Amino acid sequence: MPSSSSKYYHPYFSPAEIEYLSEKQRGKQSATQEEKIRQNACTFIETIGSRIGFPRRTIATAQALYHRFHLFFPRKDFQYHEVALAALFVSTKEHDTLKKPRELLSVSYALRYPELAAKSKNPSGEIDLDTVDPTMVENDRQRILAIERLILETICFNFTARMPFAYVIKIGKEMQANKQNIKLAWRIAIDCYRTLLPLMYPPHTLAAGSIYVAALLLSFEKPEQPIRDANDDLTPSIIAEKMSNGEIYWDWQERYRTTVEDVDEFAHAILDLFIQYSQNPSANTSPSTPSSPSPNLATRDRHSSQQQQCPYKADYLIRLKIALREKQHKTRPKKPLGPDPSALYNNERIGRNEGTVRFLFFPPESKGNSS
Repeated sequence: MPSSSSKYYHPYFSPAEIEYLSEKQRGKQSATQEEKIRQNACTFIETIGSRIGFPRRTIATAQALYHRFHLFFPRKDFQYHEVALAALFVSTKEHDTLKKPRELLSVSYALRYPELAAKSKNPSGEIDLDTVDPTMVENDRQRILAIERLILETICFNFTARMPFAYVIKIGKEMQANKQNIKLAWRIAIDCYRTLLPLMYPPHTLAAGSIYVAALLLSFEKPEQPIRDANDDLTPSIIAEKMSNGEIYWDWQERYRTTVEDVDEFAHAILDLFIQYSQNPSANTSPSTPSSPSPNLATRDRHSSQQQQCPYKADYLIRLKIALREKQHKTRPKKPLGPDPSALYNNERIGRNEGTVRFLFFPPESKGNSS
């Protein structure tokens, strides 16, 4: 008889596990090629989500699902736009913003096939699927549904999605950060979903890291700022100084269950992303990305409104990275949780109908599975 097994949902991975699993699924691709495909997929999700009018939480969750998927499945076996569409479809279910696969395909064809979009009479730029080869549409729809099943299994059918955006506002206000700092932190929290950071840190850490990076960008190599501004809020230079010095000034690490080492690693990852964008503007990655499409813009124009230039130059960002390195914060240990992380995240039964697989919401060592 077919054997049975259990698969546990792991909400977060250590940097060592991320590195191990990413390299395993990368295959013969270089890290640069992998990053390029990842950014293409994130832009694809962002563009479709903006054109349809999905809220930020739906777009961000879809990007995180895409990243998680390729910790388990080789990139060479899937087209990035197929996985991106399937991730977006799952995300719409998680956040109750459901769209049918055909609706997602209609918008995606406008991006993938510009010649069809040019002939479309729809003001939103969507393609009328009745004018497209029905065999191709049905094959693409079935492909989305097949990948959807795999994505659901990688999250063990756990539809809980916690986002950092509300934490940015709450933590920012508690820290007495000014509106400029909080606004930029919100945009950085959006861009962090273009990286693997959401698979490594909980949302409150992403929020604290976003506030820290925003404070750095607003104060590094800038004229000396007063302690408080005209609204009696702390200026970015003070926020950055207090957070970078850990517990010397504040108890924020204990209060927000976050360490200075974590926000420091967050800062380096985000700066790497911004450096990559500043050197390659076509990647469409910038802290100037709006939080959501403006309802006053035509749907066709929403994506073009996001094509903004990165306000920071690469040499400035590199100097900031060097300045952070000189602080010499301790980094998280690189040793995996187990002798072989692939044993913890074995995907041999994912997507198969052989035997019985029990999908559990908590890892075996957590309190949630103790009885």
